[in-house]
Amino acid sequence: MAALRVGAVDGEAMLEQWRYVHNVIVPPAAVSLDEVRERGERYRLENAYLGGEIVGCSTVRPPEGEERVATVIARVLPAFRGRGIGTALYGRGLAHARGLGAGAVGTVVLAANAEGLRFARARGFAEWERYVLDGGSDEWVDLRLASFPG
Repeated sequence: MAALRVGAVDGEAMLEQWRYVHNVIVPPAAVSLDEVRERGERYRLENAYLGGEIVGCSTVRPPEGEERVATVIARVLPAFRGRGIGTALYGRGLAHARGLGAGAVGTVVLAANAEGLRFARARGFAEWERYVLDGGSDEWVDLRLASFPG
């Protein structure tokens, strides 16, 4: 197997690759390239590659609120799951959240994504809230890491 390479999104080609993975994993929240550009200005976006092939992406939203909750989201294309890619993306995201001074860490998963929910729960996340976005019909799950040593 080719070595996993993860790096910060830089340039149009990487933005488009990040967008591709995001839209495959969460089609109800599909984003345009302009929306990805805007996210890239506010959040840490990374792509994961095996050889030259895009296999996953991640987002780290900076800490917010009184509890300084950072959001770490790891996405892996279905054909590449179970190979440690999500764990690598999650670990990098958690380290970045720590570096930003997060007091707690959350994530968000499409409720229909049973693999994503299992992944989060296996890493110590507990369900915080379920909701449907205005105008939508898909259920989302916010989870919070039960223990986050800063």
